[in-house]
Amino acid sequence: MRVLFLDECHLLWGDISGYGWSRRKQRVDVEIKSTKQRQTYYGALDYLTKQFVVKEYSAGNEDNTVAFLQYLQSLYAEDTRLVIVWDGVSYHRSKVVQEFLGQTMK
Repeated sequence: MRVLFLDECHLLWGDISGYGWSRRKQRVDVEIKSTKQRQTYYGALDYLTKQFVVKEYSAGNEDNTVAFLQYLQSLYAEDTRLVIVWDGVSYHRSKVVQEFLGQTMK
């Protein structure tokens, strides 16, 4: 079993600098690809190994949430159960995400 803390961040037009999760006193640089568009990143922290994975997506939504969950599944052995800890944003609770989770729990 692995416990993963999951969240998204959105860099918006006009953002010059931002903040993110990292080790204390360690700078995190994020390349701003376009100052006129929105960039979205999904990230997960493995509580046991302290490894952090991040992946860019077009937006924070139910389809990209499922895609990121599938990506996380691909990182671990098939018989590894994942415990996901995340906030209550609406697309985490959407019907599409619930159906995906229902299929993977069988």
